[in-house]
Amino acid sequence: MSDVTSPRPTLVHPTAVVAPGARIGTGCRIGPHVVIDGGVELGDDCELGPGVYLTGVTRIGPRNRFHAGAVIGDAPQDLKYDGTPTRLSIGADNTFREHVTIHRSSEPSTETTVGDGNLFMGGSHVSHDCQVGNHNVLANGALVAGHSTVADRVFLSGTCLVHQGCRVGRLALMQGGAGISKDLPPFCIATGANTLCGLNVVGLRRAGFDASERLVLKRVYHRLFRSHGTRANALAAVRAEYGGFPPALELVDFIAAARRGVCSDRGMNAGAAAE
Repeated sequence: MSDVTSPRPTLVHPTAVVAPGARIGTGCRIGPHVVIDGGVELGDDCELGPGVYLTGVTRIGPRNRFHAGAVIGDAPQDLKYDGTPTRLSIGADNTFREHVTIHRSSEPSTETTVGDGNLFMGGSHVSHDCQVGNHNVLANGALVAGHSTVADRVFLSGTCLVHQGCRVGRLALMQGGAGISKDLPPFCIATGANTLCGLNVVGLRRAGFDASERLVLKRVYHRLFRSHGTRANALAAVRAEYGGFPPALELVDFIAAARRGVCSDRGMNAGAAAE
């Protein structure tokens, strides 16, 4: 009689190729024509669909699901990359749908990272040296270029484009087809190109922000993005008036740290948000 407390066995399809150096956890399901290279560490209870390719120095946590054709940990698409082993780290409970691509870092001293509980829909892409947090959704065809940062509980709609080196703040949302080459602040919605159209009210509500907190953030948004005067003065005013409200400070600190500028509200002309 088998021991009911023992872990599930790992099942490997006979057509799969698992390199001798790969470390495979217990309870994994490895489907047909999967290839796992020797530098990969795969956590417990992961599921790999047909044709998945795991490569690079890639560490993957437990309970991740990879659908058909996903390519995880391949070489960076960076002309400066010299072929040395580089790294990718993935947390737990992520889902990678069909043909998702996540690239490892461009240098041995850096690392591409993905947190926990993310959903990467079909054809989405995260490039080299990106930092992706927790509980994000990248819809079909969303593309995040190298050295970008995506915080937590972000929603990138279909075919969204994030330029290299951009930051996307917590609970931000990009509407379908939007593109940014500037930073997208927390709690905000991006539309079109580098343009804001208000707060992500639905996301805030789902995250537990009550009506009074959402009202404060609305006032902060108006002060920062829809008031005339310099950005520096607006930041100082918000910090002075709402310094006891951590989300307001999160928004202010994010904008203050921007190196490539931040998206601006569509209702304001270019001069209204000038430095």
